[in-house]
Amino acid sequence: MKTKKIVIGAMAAAMLSLSVCSLAPAFAADETVQISVGSATVEAGGQFTVDVNIADIPSEGIQGCNFTLDFDPTVITIDSVEKGALVNSVTSDPTATVLPSFNNFTDNKKGIVNFMWATSVYEEAYLLKGEGVFCTITGTVSSSAAAGTKSEIKIVPTSRETFTDSGVENEDIDVGYNKNGERIRYNVKTVNGVITVAGGTGGDDKLLYGDANEDGSVDIADATAIVQHMGNPDEFALSAQGALNADIVNNGDGVTGADAVLLQLLEAKKVKQADFPITMEQYNKLLSD
Repeated sequence: MKTKKIVIGAMAAAMLSLSVCSLAPAFAADETVQISVGSATVEAGGQFTVDVNIADIPSEGIQGCNFTLDFDPTVITIDSVEKGALVNSVTSDPTATVLPSFNNFTDNKKGIVNFMWATSVYEEAYLLKGEGVFCTITGTVSSSAAAGTKSEIKIVPTSRETFTDSGVENEDIDVGYNKNGERIRYNVKTVNGVITVAGGTGGDDKLLYGDANEDGSVDIADATAIVQHMGNPDEFALSAQGALNADIVNNGDGVTGADAVLLQLLEAKKVKQADFPITMEQYNKLLSD
């Protein structure tokens, strides 16, 4: 997945202000990053855990990122946020003596979680590379939430000025780096999560694991829908319900290539639809058999 990248403000400033200051676009290149939130189904009053993943990180890596999760506080509350394997894989950052590299702030009244990760040092060992879990979020569904309710967890820009005293509201999700005086921000593709309250159908929005294209059946066409979505989410977007249906491997980690592969295994009669969703351990065993 590749789009353009544009100039951003210095990561050192981000470390001090908990924001990545934006400037006007300067040039384009074929690079992007994807941020996704997992989905889960849980009973009213129950607790859920979902991962926030970052993937498609270009070879230059990520030196800083700043974004917000927006949710309906009447349906869910966020209890805790823990750093994920992607963040923990980074070598201890000397700038952390000024401010911890990973920061988050939850406001359950407003229904937001703000995130900032940054280092002022552009060196291989201190950058986010590859892909993986950025953080894991644990939350609770309201005990009064109606069965079948679907509450989206949206990835949105952090509400702030583009830079100090600019008077201009930020409209971008900031992910990028600063190298040799060049301040670069990647464009970002997002996949939102959905928390579904168990025990109801939600009207016409019925949970049918594997039915990514929402045609009422689970077959190879759903695998195609997932592959197309991952390759070009703008043209082949899945709805919130379709993404929830498609999350059949390691449920809660969002739509991945493994979900498409499992549907191919279903077509080959190596797994039963009644077994959906399955764990990553079960998935790996299917591949090895």
